[in-house]
Amino acid sequence: MKSLLAGLVLTTSLTLPGLAMARPVTLTTTLDSYGGDGAYLALYVTDTAGAYKGTLWMAGGKSKYYNHLSDWARLSGGDTGQISGITGASVGAGRTLKITLDLADALFDAGYELHIDAAVEDMRDSPSEVVVPLTTGGNRQAAPGRRYVRSFTYDM
Repeated sequence: MKSLLAGLVLTTSLTLPGLAMARPVTLTTTLDSYGGDGAYLALYVTDTAGAYKGTLWMAGGKSKYYNHLSDWARLSGGDTGQISGITGASVGAGRTLKITLDLADALFDAGYELHIDAAVEDMRDSPSEVVVPLTTGGNRQAAPGRRYVRSFTYDM
């Protein structure tokens, strides 16, 4: 019950800006075949000033490795309590993570950005591997990653 409640609180916090309506958005992250273990990924949102607004999803089950998602850890204060209920397994090389969430309409075309941090055991960490502005014009537009992510798209 606690996990469900924490997940609802986070989802609600990202659907309340401006008391706007929310829409389902599918986030698709495809990894390169980089030849290593599964990647830990943090998908989170920042506002126009670069301030952390919330975590959308955390891929990777061992919280002791979350500090390797360094931009997320710095901005969120490493608060693992807020991600309870929104975590999944790490994502293997060459695999795709596809999740659908309700995001507030007010997040789009208002200067918010979606970030993906990536970390792979025994390989370099990649803070802000992907950073995309949340815009209606960015719908279905593929964005490349810097190291481990082949492409990222969102579909409204």
